[in-house]
Amino acid sequence: MATFTYSISTTWCFWATRSPNSRATFASAPTVNEMALTIADIQAPINTEMNRFEQIFKELMKSDVMLLDQIMNYIVRRKGKQLRPMFVFLTAGVCGTINDSTYRGAALIELLHTASLVHDDVVDDSNYRRGFFSINALWKNKIAVLVGDYLLARGLALSLENGDFDLLAIGNKAVKDLSEGELLQMEKARRLDINENIYYEIIRQKTASLIAACCAMGARSVDAPAEVIEVARLFGEKVGIAFQIKDDLFDYGTAEVGKPLGIDIKEKKMTLPLIYALNKAARSDKRRVINIIKNRSDEPKQVSEVIAFVKDSGGIEYATTAMEQYVQQAKDLLYKLPVSTYRNSLEGLIQYTIERSK
Repeated sequence: MATFTYSISTTWCFWATRSPNSRATFASAPTVNEMALTIADIQAPINTEMNRFEQIFKELMKSDVMLLDQIMNYIVRRKGKQLRPMFVFLTAGVCGTINDSTYRGAALIELLHTASLVHDDVVDDSNYRRGFFSINALWKNKIAVLVGDYLLARGLALSLENGDFDLLAIGNKAVKDLSEGELLQMEKARRLDINENIYYEIIRQKTASLIAACCAMGARSVDAPAEVIEVARLFGEKVGIAFQIKDDLFDYGTAEVGKPLGIDIKEKKMTLPLIYALNKAARSDKRRVINIIKNRSDEPKQVSEVIAFVKDSGGIEYATTAMEQYVQQAKDLLYKLPVSTYRNSLEGLIQYTIERSK
């Protein structure tokens, strides 16, 4: 029987000690050194699962419609780091034994995420995604929208055919939150009246909801208790918020990160560094900067002026501190889960979130 230095509740302790899936003792102390880890290092405990998942996902993406099959092959070939399936498998591993339900949860998340990216590129009129031409750039908007719809339907079918109603409910909420977050951001971009509370609500829905769903699905797929699933969900949410703040900071950097410098300003997105700078500014400076964002955000010189304004106002430092606070909250939640190589890798993913260069 395992011993404990930390427990969430009596129910969770009983589940962890009696379950054949429990691997180690609980601990609240960190197990990963503060060092940069590569994706390969982080993925090491689930290499076999990720390789099998890749084959399963390729099969799911096949279609009898020639045009659709061609586009699905293009999407599979330009896959990214697959961080979201990694969150599913690692969370499942730390909470129990990875099984077929875990693979289906990871596939559902990846289908939903891919659909959202295809639709985002249409909404943003973007011609590139991860250094490749976007679907709408190659096949035009009408086909891209239908491809996104197909991916959503494929995810729904996968869950319904296997009776994964709990996983589907988690995925459905994530898509709902994501859509609401995007629309809220569009509404606020017109008025530029966003404050920090609204900003955090937007990124919670827009970015963090999907990572939270990954972790909740991983825990649910191994039949973890409800309170453990909630800890996993909250962990993913905190990581997702930190991830988005890091992405916002790229807007003010100088490195090549796959995201043009100042693109958020050009798109009239009110990010945390800018919100802080505006809140600190004198009324005349605030009016001037808002006027630039509203009316002159397509002028590189004016965008550079806004970037300099944010930097001079301490917006970068403020956002960095906020990101680090969310990272610590994520770690505090993570340390409530059993010690294992899976937990170490989840901690590595947190570090990757704040240390990544793109």
